[in-house]
Amino acid sequence: MKTNLILFFILLFTNFIFGQTTATITGIVTDANNQPVEGANVKYNTFGTTTTKNGAYTLKIETTKSKRITLFFTHVSFNTYSKRVNIQKGKIVTFSPKLSIKTEDIEEVVIDAEKKKEEERRAASIEKIDKKEIENITTVGDEIKAVIVNKGLGVVSSNEESSTYNVRGGNYDENLVYINGIEVYRPFLVRSGQQEGLSFVNINLTKNVLFSSGGFQAKFGDKLASVLDITYRKPKDFSISLDASLLGASLTIEDRLFNNKLSAIIGARYANNSLIVNSKDIESNFRPSFTDIQSYLSYEISTKLSIDYLGNFALNKYDYQPVSRVTRFGTLATARALVVNYKGNEEDRYLTLFSALSANYKVNDQLKLNVTTSIYNTQEEEYFDIEAFYGIGEVNADFGGENFGEVEFTQSIGSQLDHARNDLDALINNVSVKVDYKITKDNIKDLFEFGAKYQHEDIKDRIREFEILDSAGFSIRPPDLIGNDEPYTPFTGPIVPFINIRATNNVKIDRLTAFAQWNRETYLNENTKIWFNLGARVHNWNVDDTLGNTKNQTVISPRATFAIKPENWEKDILFRFATGFYYQPPFYKELRANDGSVNVNVKAQKSIHFVLGSDYNFKLWERDFKLVTEAYYKNITDVNPFTIDNVQIRYAANNNAVAYAAGLDMRISGEFVPGTESYFTFGLLQTKENIDNRGYIFRPTDQRLKFAVLFQDYLPTNKNFKMFLNMIYNTGVPGGSPSGADPYQFQNRLKDYFRSDIGFNYILVDAKKKVKANWLKKFKELSVGLELFNMFDVQNSITNTWVRDVSSRRSFAIPNFLSGRILNTKISMKF
Repeated sequence: MKTNLILFFILLFTNFIFGQTTATITGIVTDANNQPVEGANVKYNTFGTTTTKNGAYTLKIETTKSKRITLFFTHVSFNTYSKRVNIQKGKIVTFSPKLSIKTEDIEEVVIDAEKKKEEERRAASIEKIDKKEIENITTVGDEIKAVIVNKGLGVVSSNEESSTYNVRGGNYDENLVYINGIEVYRPFLVRSGQQEGLSFVNINLTKNVLFSSGGFQAKFGDKLASVLDITYRKPKDFSISLDASLLGASLTIEDRLFNNKLSAIIGARYANNSLIVNSKDIESNFRPSFTDIQSYLSYEISTKLSIDYLGNFALNKYDYQPVSRVTRFGTLATARALVVNYKGNEEDRYLTLFSALSANYKVNDQLKLNVTTSIYNTQEEEYFDIEAFYGIGEVNADFGGENFGEVEFTQSIGSQLDHARNDLDALINNVSVKVDYKITKDNIKDLFEFGAKYQHEDIKDRIREFEILDSAGFSIRPPDLIGNDEPYTPFTGPIVPFINIRATNNVKIDRLTAFAQWNRETYLNENTKIWFNLGARVHNWNVDDTLGNTKNQTVISPRATFAIKPENWEKDILFRFATGFYYQPPFYKELRANDGSVNVNVKAQKSIHFVLGSDYNFKLWERDFKLVTEAYYKNITDVNPFTIDNVQIRYAANNNAVAYAAGLDMRISGEFVPGTESYFTFGLLQTKENIDNRGYIFRPTDQRLKFAVLFQDYLPTNKNFKMFLNMIYNTGVPGGSPSGADPYQFQNRLKDYFRSDIGFNYILVDAKKKVKANWLKKFKELSVGLELFNMFDVQNSITNTWVRDVSSRRSFAIPNFLSGRILNTKISMKF
């Protein structure tokens, strides 16, 4: 008892002494948003402490007198902060500093993370399309398609009016397009690019765009050619964006609501391509109206669970009344002109409705789950009655004469009546489940991905279509009728349209698909990094034509990719190889033959891919450059032969051919002008098919040579004034043959495609440019631009119109030209 009493007095005395020689500093450390900073170090000489989760701290400093000291506040995520304060023994000083975030370090982390993602994409042969490239490219049509055609390996398109593109010998139906992991479609009945209107993708809502030209992983769907994977963005704050030009306008509104739990972005677009149509050689009364509204909503129920909604409403109206046409063709010595006068009109309607709902659940850092359901409906009407009276005229070829190029004499040689009352209603709904599981251990990173999907397709199609041809008073019979030599040999019998399709189809397709794949990133040794992906898909589908004909089929497609990067080399080079079986089970279009009938027995087309490529990053003029090279070979069996007329693809609905595609693609990109990135892309392709063992002929997509340039520049004295040049050259494809012609007898190619578009843009306001004028301070971004499409006014053709001259017993192929030179102005603003 005595000992305890002595200890009590000693502790009491010690506390009294130190209490008299100790100064106390206390406070709360916060960031720029007044949020507490946990784990910050507070230090003076050997005295120190750390802040609590509420940002509070208390620091006691021994002192015998009043003095001025320097306090230091440090944190790994914030800049070091120092403050001179006066302290006195026995007194308490309160000081609550605000720390500024280390922006440089965060930028470094973001850059490093992006470099890592880019390396992973390189290994998987996936290309990221920068959103700025999409926004800046000069084109009359779909911006994303224009960048893909220019930058993508093996991607070609010879129709600037359409959003379609071909990849390494495939047609557009062989391409996958995803938005937020959901496959999207385009209208079925569209015949020409000028009917398409707006593409599904709204670039103002877009965050990421990824593209693969082949050899893609099993998690992507069952198509033969390519994958376009688009992710819509979640807004950070409130803003309104408006873009307008002579070709249309768009409005985007975005915000975060309910304590930042709900992110919402809505975009509305309107397009009018009258400017494009009026640049052609056909005089017409044209009243198009292309509109759509899209919304993307995301609600964070918790840090682990979020619900996303994607919706789209699109209505494209195409009212077209041709009046007359004069198309000159031939040579200077044998100049001719097709002169056409029209009666009638065309009225088309394309209504698209789309909704998708997704639930994303993050169990932990390793396991993620996703459930998605979507419904897509397209209602399409294609009504036209157009009669054409045409003749061949002689053109004045006197180069020095006043009437040079004028049509001086026209001989009427025929007429044509086109009629259609086509209706289509397609309803597609599905539900899918996906699972991602990550395992990281030392230098080994594994990602396991699984998924399953059920889809039901219900297509109702009514076709009433005919074409009557008259040549010098003779009604031309279909070419497949025996003994037809009209108009040279008269034929006695009923008058039969040259083309006559009458069918009513109701096709239901049920699909069940599943995939599993394993990704690994590791080191072969301490200096060699490798990636590989092993996966497989299974696809079962059942076709029912509701007339008692059904067919059930199943295919399995294993796929693999491998990439290696020697890290001890002086040069930054990555090599990759991809192979696999790629099946394309038939969609409704592939089941429908030229006569409108449905063949439920059509099998999946099969392609074996072999892709060998390399990425080489290097320095030139002390700036970053990249050279990408890929060689590929595709062996295709069970081919369903097709023909292409403008953008309309017609299938034989029969697996009676084999084919192959082989080629080499190269692209060099980099800062040819400091601070901007430009591209030069080259492609070489050969694709042939053998139909019914008649021998190999070139396929309709055999675009032998491609050369594309996307070049950016600016004024050295004013970097806010920018220039964008988009230039494409493609050799001609086999096509333009008469309707119903045997492709083995018509292997003529269309003329080469060459187009140059140039745009100039001046930035008045953006995040980097400070403004002084009061009226400009209302804008977050503001720019104006001037665009010149097809600046060399090259007459590119997409198809041929064939007319027969009874007097000379000759047929003339008159090219159907695309758009001419067009001047456009635009303005973009963001509030």
